[in-house]
Amino acid sequence: MAFVVTDNCIQCKYTDCVAVCPADAFHQGPNFLVINPDSCIDCDLCPVECPAEAIYEESNVPDDQKDFIELNAELAKNWPVITDVIPAPDDAEQWDGVPNKIVNLITEFE
Repeated sequence: MAFVVTDNCIQCKYTDCVAVCPADAFHQGPNFLVINPDSCIDCDLCPVECPAEAIYEESNVPDDQKDFIELNAELAKNWPVITDVIPAPDDAEQWDGVPNKIVNLITEFE
């Protein structure tokens, strides 16, 4: 069972998780990261490293975040793999913990 990046990664985009991933399963988009479920080896290293606490095992994704299971799989097909740690956005701390960031992101692109 794969791990899933959820809403709190949006606009935070910390990459501490990337540094510990032995499977290179993370993919980078413009505003957040996703995990490729086909590459994830379920090692349980990434959730511990995520400062935003945005990564869950698929079976433990909160009910209001279940859409992220499919979103991770779909976006991983198009976004490039990320294997290096990069600096978080300057305003990452301001976004950490803001609820329903995906709604704001969708609205921004409509």
